[in-house]
Amino acid sequence: MQLTGFDYYADRRERSGGLTRIAPLIHTARTEPGVDLSLLLDNGDSIQGTQMGDIAAKRPEAPHPLMRAFTYLGYDALGLGNHDFNFGLEVLDRVLEQAPCPVVCSNAHRLDGTAPWQRMAILDREVRKASVATRLRIGVLAALPPQTMEWDAHILAGRMRVEGIVDAARETVSRLKAEGCDLIVALAHSGLAEAVAAPDQENAVIPLAALEGIDAIVAGHTHLRLPSHGPSSCPDRRVSEALIRGTPVVMPGHHGSHLGIIDLELQQGTDGRWRVDQANASLRPTDDCEDAVLTHLLAADHAATRAAANQPAGLAQEPMHSYFTFVAPDRGLAKVAAAQAAALRPFLESTALAELPVLSSVSPLKAGGRAGPDHYTDVPAGPLSMRHVADLHMFPNELRALVLTGAELREWLEMAAGVFLTPAPAGACDMLLDTSVPGHNFDSLYGLTYEINPSAPARYDTGGHLIAEENRRIGSLHHNGAPVNDRQKFVVVLNNYRTNGGGHFLMLKRGQPIPLPSLRIQSALHDYLSGRLPDDPLEQAPHPWRLAPMPGQSAILRTGPRARDHLDELAGRDVTDLGLDDEGFLCLRLGL
Repeated sequence: MQLTGFDYYADRRERSGGLTRIAPLIHTARTEPGVDLSLLLDNGDSIQGTQMGDIAAKRPEAPHPLMRAFTYLGYDALGLGNHDFNFGLEVLDRVLEQAPCPVVCSNAHRLDGTAPWQRMAILDREVRKASVATRLRIGVLAALPPQTMEWDAHILAGRMRVEGIVDAARETVSRLKAEGCDLIVALAHSGLAEAVAAPDQENAVIPLAALEGIDAIVAGHTHLRLPSHGPSSCPDRRVSEALIRGTPVVMPGHHGSHLGIIDLELQQGTDGRWRVDQANASLRPTDDCEDAVLTHLLAADHAATRAAANQPAGLAQEPMHSYFTFVAPDRGLAKVAAAQAAALRPFLESTALAELPVLSSVSPLKAGGRAGPDHYTDVPAGPLSMRHVADLHMFPNELRALVLTGAELREWLEMAAGVFLTPAPAGACDMLLDTSVPGHNFDSLYGLTYEINPSAPARYDTGGHLIAEENRRIGSLHHNGAPVNDRQKFVVVLNNYRTNGGGHFLMLKRGQPIPLPSLRIQSALHDYLSGRLPDDPLEQAPHPWRLAPMPGQSAILRTGPRARDHLDELAGRDVTDLGLDDEGFLCLRLGL
């Protein structure tokens, strides 16, 4: 929910992004010459994502700032994304009751029949040309990933079901056509992956674009920018153009970075029906110009968010950041890992599991990537506030625990090691990280030590499927200095996103769940930082992993420009500052 151009984690204005900066672009687009009709649509993941969203979810008595902003801007229809369900159905219901326009989700269904959204919407609009007014009937469908049921299973199981994206869209298109719609727009909270439809497809925009009857698609979910204007914004050559399979598609980046525009030129046939004659899609980036009225409208929410974010939460002896999380120890992850373990241990006391070793799994949640060069954890040493707690763990995830064997842990780590690209031959230099693998898939298991060898082929693909039995990147896997036995058992504390299937770590399905009450990881972290939970031994454990030495080889790490303030942490690592790339990332060449 990036409404203002403000970074609440760092308590400073952002250089771009936010709905207050998109608003002037909206006003301009609506009033451009030749625009006879405009629709303003949102494609989901709007309720969660910043501390303003977290605070608004806890204030049932107050009008929701998102819906007040949507009302002011005059939105025509809203779609839903998977993160809109993170706070639970009761919060979602309360927020959507305030929506100023239809809320649409064609493939998610409440089992009790009380969903505050509809399967489709029909917008009847007047089009006036040469003083002649005619009616245009516009159908809107929307869909989100079926994996939403897995990722939030703890709050959705038994209360909702989600169909496949393409199947639901096909049926909804048929209904909209039967209702006489001249034009159909799909709000697809989904990205680009397989070229053909597949069961339970998460990123289905390419086959969706091939469906007859869909005239335009607003895509999302993966934070890419479509149409692409450079290799870093979208590495897939299939989607560099404004049209996919003849259908205009737009995906406007992340955190309100861009306004997506789809231009359709329509012609009215002799039968009186409208048809698309020409189509194009484009993006318009935000700048530092903000809508003064919307900024004023959100001023009280902004002030309340800052006040809550700056409440005291403890003390940090050293800075914690994620700029080097893929190449060096990350103090922030170590702190979260220790907090998770400290919160779990009381529930193991006086049980048969108390004798098993406790491990803690964490991964970088703010580490650049598609979210941009400012999206890094950066907590200074000194007094801590609640905004620092959220910076260390930004999602409303809950604590989970599994009993796993050494063999299962090894496969888990192999999947996590897929984030690295195989290095270029000695003397050459390529990127360190595979941009097709989300950074938050790089799980580290605190309590173990192991070596990662990126020069070996990856063992698993991004769907969690085995590539080749002989592919192995994980070596020297030890616990307390002794090799881990395949049959050895461990208790591992982690978040609900991973246990519910997030990231496709299929080997975790073989783990034995440990019953726990509902407990937010942010709450456990706050208790740990403030001293309400005791210091945990894992905080003093060795850093879990190291990269295998590869003499003569180097790779480029893309990180945030503020990483320059911490380069002393890479002393002796043969680091060369290559400057900023075209997206503002700092590029560091590292000897391996």
